Amino acid sequence: MRKLLGALPLALMPAAAFAGKAPKLDSGDTAWMLVSTALVMLMTPAGLALFYGGMSRSKNILNTIGMSFLAYCVATVVWVLWGYTLAFGPDVGGFIGGLQKIFMHGIGTDTLSGKIPEFVFAAFQGTFAAITVALASGAVIERMKFSTWLIFSLIWVTVVYAPIAHWVWGGGFLGNDGALDFAGGTVVHINAGIAGLVLALLLGKRKGYGKTAFFPSSVVLTVLGAALLWFGWFGFNAGSELAADGVAGSAFLVTNVAASMAAISWMVTEWIFARKPTLLGAASGAVAGLVAITPAAGFVDVFGALVIGLVAGILGWFGVFVLKKKLGYDDSLDAFGVHGLNGIWGAIATGIFAVKAIGGTPGVLEGNLPQLWIQLKAVIVTIVYSSVMTVVVYFVSSILTGGARVPEEYEVEGLDSAIHGEKGFKL
Repeated sequence: MRKLLGALPLALMPAAAFAGKAPKLDSGDTAWMLVSTALVMLMTPAGLALFYGGMSRSKNILNTIGMSFLAYCVATVVWVLWGYTLAFGPDVGGFIGGLQKIFMHGIGTDTLSGKIPEFVFAAFQGTFAAITVALASGAVIERMKFSTWLIFSLIWVTVVYAPIAHWVWGGGFLGNDGALDFAGGTVVHINAGIAGLVLALLLGKRKGYGKTAFFPSSVVLTVLGAALLWFGWFGFNAGSELAADGVAGSAFLVTNVAASMAAISWMVTEWIFARKPTLLGAASGAVAGLVAITPAAGFVDVFGALVIGLVAGILGWFGVFVLKKKLGYDDSLDAFGVHGLNGIWGAIATGIFAVKAIGGTPGVLEGNLPQLWIQLKAVIVTIVYSSVMTVVVYFVSSILTGGARVPEEYEVEGLDSAIHGEKGFKL
């Protein structure tokens, strides 16, 4: 009887008391994520556009900027219509998200994703989709039709970016296997770098490539673009924690450290082999370090960031000045050399330097050797899928626009005036 009386208060309690606490909006986290989303947005139509634009020839600077600017616009529209649900809708077989959230269906102002509004989460993730396809444009500037690029961007975000994002972040098989990718080493940088390399090979070399010197239109714009990318990257990496907490603070710090270390290591490498420390090299090195630390940002400490950045600068220089020359492909602005190679390095390095005290999963240096294989599997799967599907999307886009390459006379004249009827510089 006493047991029954003792249990009576519990029986009278509402059933909700036994359930897990309902998610509650955190205004601090929400504010941080709104700022992070704005920072990442700044990276594509401003930072990347200037970074790439300054490296292109003066007669093509507007077209180059336009490829980043319009890729952002196209990807954003695709994302809210069907990209978001393909990436983050209910899992279907570990491969793709279901269509329950198509056109943002069922998401309201009071719908939460964790402790932030789902609208904010969707907007944040949409900026990632946009910059990923824009990064690939660096491999094909100065010779790809603008119309082909727009169609390519639309289809590629749908059938390449969204599935890979789902595999890693949306409940798909790579994430379930334990692959670590804090902010986009595989999803963004390997994906974009491989796509860029494939496009460069399919499209062919620019007229005069290897025979005529191609001078950048403005190193000043490129350095400014790199600085804007660096600034925006704090939202990219620290924002990927989806909360204003200690892990976000750690990610913020190691992002800065890796970028600084890589800028120095690229510059020193260039100084040793080319006898001149260029600002273009230092800016490229900083971006290489940002790429490499991206998958690791929420998992490694300052020591890991220093090593990752050190290697990234050297690897980036090697990819741009040794590998590309040896293999003879024309990756115009080194999307593969900077993003592809360092995305691979960063993904592998995450499995080596991950610290349990920060991200919860230890790496090889803390005795977790299997994590390295998990990381390698994610790298290989991403490379294979991105390369094969990019070929398919390229040919579909090319057919729909009557060929992907601009006429030879457009290349000679410059795409700014030939396609857009504008000039970036009054010469």
